[in-house]
Amino acid sequence: MPVVSRFFGIAIAFYWADHLPPHFHAKYTGDEAMIAIRTGEVLRGSLPRRALALVDEWRKLHETELMENWDRARRRAPLSYITPLE
Repeated sequence: MPVVSRFFGIAIAFYWADHLPPHFHAKYTGDEAMIAIRTGEVLRGSLPRRALALVDEWRKLHETELMENWDRARRRAPLSYITPLE
């Protein structure tokens, strides 16, 4: 599971050849959520409220890059690093 960004203790990753809808995985202190790229909906799992708010803020800033990495992951191509939230 390649990590494409880390910020405030949160790791953002993709699984190779993952299923639809387009999503990424966010991990924070033992919790993990699968989050839809386009809507920010938590598809599975959970994160603490503050961590989820940070992830959503970051997602909105990087939606295009996330979709590009989603396409790359589906093709098992190398993923691009995405700037962390500061």
